[in-house]
Amino acid sequence: MAKVEIYATAICPYCAMAKQLFDRKGVEYTEVRVDLDPAKRQEMIQKSRQRTVPQIFINNEAIGGYTDLVAIDREQKLDDLLV
Repeated sequence: MAKVEIYATAICPYCAMAKQLFDRKGVEYTEVRVDLDPAKRQEMIQKSRQRTVPQIFINNEAIGGYTDLVAIDREQKLDDLLV
C-alpha cells in the first residue's frame, strides 16, 4: 500500500473531504496538522512549494490539494498511485 500524507488544519473543509475520499477507498493516511505545529507548516511549504492546505503526498510525491486529488481520481489514475 502507498504511503499517503495529508498536511491539514482542523477547520479546513477541503482537508476533511480529502480524508473522506481516502476513507471511502479504504486507504490509510498520516495527517500532519500544520495548525498545531509551525515547523510542520514550514516543512509542508518546503516540500510542496505551496502555502495552502491540504497538501497531499503519495509515496513522497506531491499530488497537490483536494481538487488535484479529485481530478486524478476522475481520470481513474488514483487507484494506480495507491497500490
